[in-house]
Amino acid sequence: MFPVRQPWLCKALGCYDCCVRCLGAVPYPSLVATLLCYAGMALFCGCGHEALANTEVLVETYFARNVQDYVVMASFIKYFQYVIYGLASFFFLYGILLLAEGFYTTSAVKQTFGEFRSTQCGRCLSLTFIIVTYILAFIWLAVFAFTAVPVLFLFNMEQTCHNINILAETTPSINQHGWICMDARQYGLLPWNAMPGKACGMTLASICKTSEFYVTYDLYIAAFAGAGVTLLALFLYMIATTYNYAVLRFLGRKGIR
Repeated sequence: MFPVRQPWLCKALGCYDCCVRCLGAVPYPSLVATLLCYAGMALFCGCGHEALANTEVLVETYFARNVQDYVVMASFIKYFQYVIYGLASFFFLYGILLLAEGFYTTSAVKQTFGEFRSTQCGRCLSLTFIIVTYILAFIWLAVFAFTAVPVLFLFNMEQTCHNINILAETTPSINQHGWICMDARQYGLLPWNAMPGKACGMTLASICKTSEFYVTYDLYIAAFAGAGVTLLALFLYMIATTYNYAVLRFLGRKGIR
């Protein structure tokens, strides 16, 4: 027969039961949301920082001749790079807090640790996290939309260069495609009085062939994807915290405190 009464087996079964209890206390939605948040912020902050630096070089080299034309954009890039540092630190700490809150609410709901129960203070703290997360989600939705602007600009620029190359192969005259331009002023990158403010014809096509253009384009796509992943993580946080708080309120009304 199987020696079920041997001490080493009983100890192994006790460890197995403990592991099952510990795994049952893990807030998997909050854990997945935290990993997504960290991955998204790493993409957004790292790629966004480098993309902004490359954007300043592209605009300074090809779209503006006077320093005063892009001084506002250069200042904005400088300050926003410092904002990126702050965002990375904030979301790192906030992710840890939300993960800890997820462990707390999951343990309280499942009553994993013996006499541990939810308290009025704990439910108030959970409600605070819900409100803050909702506010952050709406703010980050605006950031996500704002990140799409440079991606749209560079995408249109790439498509315009593609059209110029097609015309250059089919028409021998350079004047046939010299009217095709990309105006940075239309996207708010430069003021309307900036000169030249736009690139046309083969000059624009030569810009698209540079490595700086493709690197900047790829960096903005990665930053845009990172912002989307972070937004998804915030939505997961909203769902998880709202559900846990609702269950805590239900247990409180049932007298389980």
